[in-house]
This record gives sequence, C-alpha cells and structure tokens, in this order.
Amino acid sequence: MPEGRQLLEMYRLLRARFGFLDWWPGDTADEVFIGAILTQQTTWKNVEKAIANLKGAGLLGVASLSRAKTETIAELIRPSGYYRQKALRLREACSWVIENYGSLESLFALDLKPLREVLLGINGIGPETADSIILYAAEKPSFVIDAYTKRITNRVYGVPMGISYDGLKQLFESNLPRKTELFNDYHAQMVELAKMHCKSKPACGGCPLSKICLYAAKAKIQ
Repeated sequence: MPEGRQLLEMYRLLRARFGFLDWWPGDTADEVFIGAILTQQTTWKNVEKAIANLKGAGLLGVASLSRAKTETIAELIRPSGYYRQKALRLREACSWVIENYGSLESLFALDLKPLREVLLGINGIGPETADSIILYAAEKPSFVIDAYTKRITNRVYGVPMGISYDGLKQLFESNLPRKTELFNDYHAQMVELAKMHCKSKPACGGCPLSKICLYAAKAKIQ
C-alpha cells in the first residue's frame, strides 16, 4: 500500500500538470447537494442539463424540491437518466432534510462523523454521494472515493481493485493532511487524470504519473 509521501507525490505531479481545478461546479450548497444525487450513474454533462431545467423552473433548492410534485421533478431531471427513480429519491431526501433540520445549513452544522451517519441513513444516498455532499457542500474534509480513484491507485501503486470503499478512504485520510481544500482538489485531479489518461483503456503517453506508475513500467517492459 502507498504511504503518505507517495500519495502526496502523486498529488504534486497531478497538480503540476492540471493546476488547481476548483471542483465542484455549484454556486450554492443546495445546488451541490442536488447535483450529488443527480450525478449517480450518469455523466456531469447530463446533470448540468437537469440542473439548468430545475433552475429555470425555480426548483433548484432543497426547500422548493421538498414541496414539488415528484412527476414535475422527474420531467425536469429527465436528462440525468433514471429520472423517475432519482425524482423520488431527490424529493424524499429534500423533504427529510426540511422536516428534520429545517435547512441544509442546520444539517451541516453537525460534526463530520454524525453528519456522515445521518446522510447515509437517507434513502438513495450511499458512501460516495454522502462524502461528495460533505466535502463539496458542507465543506468538511471527507475524502471521496469513486471508480476513478480505485482504477488509478490500482494501476499506479497496485492497490487491490477489491479494496472496500471505506478501506481506500481510510488509506487516503490517514496518510494526508486533513484539509478540505486538499481533499477537494485531490479528488478533482483524479477525475481529470481518468478522463485524460487513465481511461478504461489507458492512454499512458504524456501521463503525469508515468514515472511512478507500476502499470506504465510494466507496459514498457512488455
């Protein structure tokens, strides 16, 4: 397993190539919360269309969505895919927040650990979505793990693909300074690398991690 110095070196190399990425694209905590649920099983490009529709209809807010009809939400978020299921989950999640905390601001006043437990108790919010909400909307340091993170750490450092979500999350959180901005940008860097180079079929040419990557070293030998 990689150590802290190796994880920081990977981040340094990525940051040197891609610069500070300032992710997540959302103007308010409500928008990030909604986007985190909509982005499940789809691309961000599709989510942007759904968010634009909600904004145009005056429904880009937790309180307004809690009062909206599920059918109305479904039609607006159709571009995000699985729109009927997501509409139900989105309305239920927003209603739960309003009924139990009154606002996202009140919910996000919880400390990180209880906040994560609360979010994971909401139907349709799994670990990745919960951590995205905590990191990008609540602005608390909870490292987000996704399929890209697993793929990259497996190729670069040989981390087993079968590692659990919490296991990989712990690897990063226990070996990095616990800073929201670092966790935010590190995750964004991994996403960018996966789009540019570490794809399902890797494009190693010009990859900023080629000098430290086990996969790239092996490919050169073969």
